[in-house]
Parts: sequence; structure tokens; C-alpha cells
Amino acid sequence: MANINTDEAMRELTMMLIYLSRFAQGEKFDEATDFYAWKGYDFDILNELDDADYIRQGNHPSRSKSVYITESGMEQAQKLLAKYGIEDWKRR
Repeated sequence: MANINTDEAMRELTMMLIYLSRFAQGEKFDEATDFYAWKGYDFDILNELDDADYIRQGNHPSRSKSVYITESGMEQAQKLLAKYGIEDWKRR
């Protein structure tokens, strides 16, 4: 794998962590179509992921403790997992 710059690596790794730590609200995970993740990441990176429409932080980002993962975010995270050779996390 070619070297990537630190900013890009942080963005990619954050997206993968958001995806891997995702949860569903009020429905079984295997049947869910909407996923969220807790917001414990660098705010600048979260803003970039929001601008890219991979996540949505809501109307009041500073008050929200979780983010919504968009369909394009799910797809991007799956591509990144494949790029880094990481197996997708499965619920049991």
C-alpha cells in the first residue's frame, strides 16, 4: 500500500471507526437501515465527513452526541475496510 498523508489517513480511519462502532435505534441491528455512531472524534474531521455527506451531525452539531451515517458513508466505509484489509464487524 502506498503511503498516504496523515490528514487523509485520519479521515479514513475515523470513517472506519464510525462505521465499525455503529448502532441502530429501536430496531434489530440485522434488520436496521438507519445507523448512528457516537461522536468522540476530532471535530474538524467530523465536519469534513459531514461536508462529504458520509455522516450527518444534525441541526445543532455542538449539542448532538451522535452522528447519522448516510448510505454513501456506509459505502465509503466498506470500501475503506477492503482497502485496509479489515473484516467487516458482524453482530452475533
